[in-house]
Amino acid sequence: MLSSCKKGMHMRRRLVPDIINLQAFECAARYQNFSRAAEELNLTQSAVSRKIADLERQTGLKLFERVRKRVVLSEAGQRFLPDVKELLLRSERLMIDAVAKGEMEYSLKIATLPTFGTKWLVPRLKDFLSHHPGVAVTVESRSTAFSFTDENFDLAFHFGQPSWAGGVSTFLCHETVVPVAGKELRMAAEADPERFWANARLLHLTTRPELWAQWSHHHNIPLGNPFSGPRFDQFSMITSAATSALGVALLPTYLIESELKSGELATVDELSMLTENNYYIVRPETRQKQFLTDQFETWVLEQVGGQLAT
Repeated sequence: MLSSCKKGMHMRRRLVPDIINLQAFECAARYQNFSRAAEELNLTQSAVSRKIADLERQTGLKLFERVRKRVVLSEAGQRFLPDVKELLLRSERLMIDAVAKGEMEYSLKIATLPTFGTKWLVPRLKDFLSHHPGVAVTVESRSTAFSFTDENFDLAFHFGQPSWAGGVSTFLCHETVVPVAGKELRMAAEADPERFWANARLLHLTTRPELWAQWSHHHNIPLGNPFSGPRFDQFSMITSAATSALGVALLPTYLIESELKSGELATVDELSMLTENNYYIVRPETRQKQFLTDQFETWVLEQVGGQLAT
């Protein structure tokens, strides 16, 4: 049993690629020239040839072909190249991340919904870092749930229901949407509300096609057609459309704090509505007690302070 285990380990190690061999392959593929690859890598042309030959023996693939005294990628090489590029990029990021964290006392890796991160979290991070100056923070956007086993995040922000495989959810806040538009449209709504809503151009988020119909039913306000109007797949685009006077949008209050403050957008009739989903902080089941993550979660809950639900 032990002998077969050792053999298995030896086989796996034999399949682990030499990073320098991969660099030689990627560089030669980029230039379609071994001499130029050698110059960039500060190697001899023969050394580049040997490294690519080693990689071909290891993979069993013929990566290059000679055509009229030139080397060109083979079909197998073309299929292999994108994965090599991705691995080299990830390796570089790994080292850069390690170097950056090495200078700091703690590190914190956060996954956030893209617009939530841009419009709410990032503008407030200065406050957290001012109280935790020795922390290396990494913020990455994720639109859907992921596996904490596959992705090494300490914490994630989630919108929807409190269900996440391998994660423990903590309620953050409700979502409140409010109709907003440019000032001219708001003035038209104030002058003749019934006529305004009967003829308003409604702006829709493609992932929430029934939101205006729900809002209409909630407030008992007739709309010309609650399903008609331009559709956008990003909050940033629908916000831009509203500020450009293209129509009226139903937007979460947390997303438009700066636009409301600057006057680019104004609420129409203050007719807000709670949506059926909520915001949550999710942490890996296997890492429920971490000092810095605890501190960050506490800070986020303090920052919310009920403001997203009002």
